Amino acid sequence: MHGTLLAVTERIERRSQARRQRYLDQLRRAWDQGPQRGSLSCSNLAHGMAGCGKADKEALTGTEARNLAIVTAYNDMLSAHKPYETYPEQLRAAARARGAVAQVAGGVPAMCDGITQGQDGMDLSLFSRDVIALSTAVALSHNMFDGALCLGICDKIVPGLLIGSLAFGHLPTIFVPAGPMPSGLPNKEKAQVREAYAAGQVGRDALLAAESAAYHAPGTCTFYGTANSNQMLLEFMGLQLPGGSFVNPEDPLRPVLTDAAVDHLLSLVEGQNPEHGLGYMLGARAIVNGIVGLLATGGSTNHTIHLVAIAAAAGVEITWSDMAELSKVVPLLARVYPNGAADVNAFHQAGGLPFMIRELLAAGLLHEDVQTIVGPGLSRFATTPVLTSDHLSWAPAPDRSGDYTVLRKAADPFQAEGGIALVEGELGRAVVKVSAVAPEHRCITAPARVFTSQDAFVEAYQAGALEGDFVAVLSFQGPAARGMPELHQLTPYLAVLQDRGAKVALVTDGRMSGASGKVLAALHLSPEAAAGGAIAKIRDGDLITVDAEKGLLSVDADLEGRPAASLDLSSEHAGMGRELFSAFRTGVGPAEAGACLFPAAGAR
Repeated sequence: MHGTLLAVTERIERRSQARRQRYLDQLRRAWDQGPQRGSLSCSNLAHGMAGCGKADKEALTGTEARNLAIVTAYNDMLSAHKPYETYPEQLRAAARARGAVAQVAGGVPAMCDGITQGQDGMDLSLFSRDVIALSTAVALSHNMFDGALCLGICDKIVPGLLIGSLAFGHLPTIFVPAGPMPSGLPNKEKAQVREAYAAGQVGRDALLAAESAAYHAPGTCTFYGTANSNQMLLEFMGLQLPGGSFVNPEDPLRPVLTDAAVDHLLSLVEGQNPEHGLGYMLGARAIVNGIVGLLATGGSTNHTIHLVAIAAAAGVEITWSDMAELSKVVPLLARVYPNGAADVNAFHQAGGLPFMIRELLAAGLLHEDVQTIVGPGLSRFATTPVLTSDHLSWAPAPDRSGDYTVLRKAADPFQAEGGIALVEGELGRAVVKVSAVAPEHRCITAPARVFTSQDAFVEAYQAGALEGDFVAVLSFQGPAARGMPELHQLTPYLAVLQDRGAKVALVTDGRMSGASGKVLAALHLSPEAAAGGAIAKIRDGDLITVDAEKGLLSVDADLEGRPAASLDLSSEHAGMGRELFSAFRTGVGPAEAGACLFPAAGAR
């Protein structure tokens, strides 16, 4: 086992010991009480099964049949979630075949960030994670269930489902994916059209044609953004069936894996072991495994926020410093767009997550000694599902990468360090996705150009006012200010300027998309402007250094006596439902603490 992995894990466990124990004590009390189904009043139970068919009613009337909760994020707005439309009936049938019952306990909202990018609705995006957590709790509060099946894939949905489910962490819980859409227009070509549009070289018709050719079918978007990073995390943490994340929706293997999720969940339930509960499985070692997966794949920067919040819900305290220390020893093994040209389908075909898990285990960079949904030991996830004559089995991961430009061994990585770096200095602390940034662009010193909205930046670009080298400083985008929207709208414009030879970077207390790309971006700056952060004191012309190699974020200006800028955001807090989220903006914690509304589990 690598010494740094052990040292970081042990530090997390020591830091979290009291909090984690209180959380586990809470789970044990819930386990001892069990589901209320057998002790409900006749009226309560009648309500609980009124919508069921005759066979399910008869099963629930007794005390022996197991009842599984389905929490679904299905809607027609997310291509990734469209396949879930038919999943509940399939899951019910699979449960009945095992003498059990499955009920849709509740639905959770699921925002498509692809639709809301650059729009007012994006201000609700991060907060939707906590709404999903609350909705999950409402669904499971019926307390008629022995286990849970979570149907969610994209951006805030998986973190929200995890946070909500961890409040019911005594229940065995399995996540059920639906897979990515087949490959369409390659992501690199799509990005080229976006940049051409930003440069005024093509019109809207060409842009829409390219976007529609890229996002063209049910299934997850094929770039390696937050949605696909979610799927990676679930496998690295042992919460989703091995090797099943990136099987396409129309693949004959997909429905067989979905049925298998029910089988495995019932096996956990029937095992009558409290340590089969989600909250027991998702301890410090499983969470560290998730961090390692994020770093080794060059995953979404959004998870520097989400993982902190998820861990806190399990009574575990992790920090950006923990992630940065691990990033120094975890090699980058994958090149998937925006970190390379390939999409997740090519990554999966090259060996995908099972190959990576085997490599990282062999290098001593993952904890083997964890409990997973398929049994003890993460090595069970170094396997690939195989379907032969309708029989599902798992085979060892391939010994060799199927495409060395996409996936490499730990002994010969794309780079020796992980995909995410921490930068810090007088302005605070921020994260950088270095895996997508060429080495020659990872250190920039240039004058600041300060903006307080994406629209103002775009207007300046279109007016030809952005020339030469500069660091774009976009302030008042944090969770307490606007809800921390993603700022992916800026990416094509900054990329065009960089391609023209300018040295450019972004510093912001907001987020970028999980697909943030080739321009150096210091994100999630904490403390944010609305909380008195130094970013509110930056003025045009201040010399800023962003050095992802040395971990520096500094400004050559005397900020001590300079007043902080203020911004009236009242007009940004109304319309598109934003007025309903005032309590969220008031109560949210800082980005470095997960930008979360909820107190950490066991924190008292």
